Amino acid sequence: MAIAITREISSRFNECEITHIDRTPIDINVARAQHREYTKTLEKLGCQVIELPEAPDLPDSVFVEDTAFILPEVAVITRPGADSRKPETESIIQGLSPYRPLVHITEPATVDGGDVLVLGKNIYVGLSTRSNSTAIEQLQNLLNEYGYKVVGVELIECLHLKTAVTCVDEKNLLINKNWVDPSYFKSYELIEIDPSEPYAANCLPVNGTIIYPTSFPKTHLRLEQRGFKVMTVNVDELAKAEGAVTCCSLIV
Repeated sequence: MAIAITREISSRFNECEITHIDRTPIDINVARAQHREYTKTLEKLGCQVIELPEAPDLPDSVFVEDTAFILPEVAVITRPGADSRKPETESIIQGLSPYRPLVHITEPATVDGGDVLVLGKNIYVGLSTRSNSTAIEQLQNLLNEYGYKVVGVELIECLHLKTAVTCVDEKNLLINKNWVDPSYFKSYELIEIDPSEPYAANCLPVNGTIIYPTSFPKTHLRLEQRGFKVMTVNVDELAKAEGAVTCCSLIV
């Protein structure tokens, strides 16, 4: 059974980091209700959900994806780019240590897990405002013994690499070509988002089903027309904090 690590929303969620969108008030109660539905969806798809307790002083801490990424051999503990988020990794270390050996990104490198797209033995890292080239060098050194190749990816006006492209399955990627050059991913089938839904490229595959936001019906239809099974969740309130469906869990 897959393990999904999540975390309850901080009571200071309205103080979250914002980079590429305008700040609008977040209804904490609605956000928490949406997050509960998200965790229930993970359970429906066969995951054992381990929910870490709220970290009241860490506004962005619901977005556990940015603190680590999981490989078959090890889990990589990141060093988030925003200073306010660096303490989030402490409890994630405790949460992941039963499942994988851990390796750590260290200063001066910074990398958010939302910038890391693992495709087989290739690891693509978005060069964003949160992740730097030093992290790419460290990752290559840490993971070379396991046969991984780490590739830096230039981004165009978006927060993370996974804002622009995510994995649908082992052969297909969902992509916004306006935010990332598709030539990085020549060996994959690319499903383009509907142009009217620029934030629609973030999806989460779990046990053969795609978890996907309710906000993007046109791109949702494109996925279903390709034969993919889709289960929708409303994450509109989380999106006000630049969050999406991959951001809220670590799948082990």
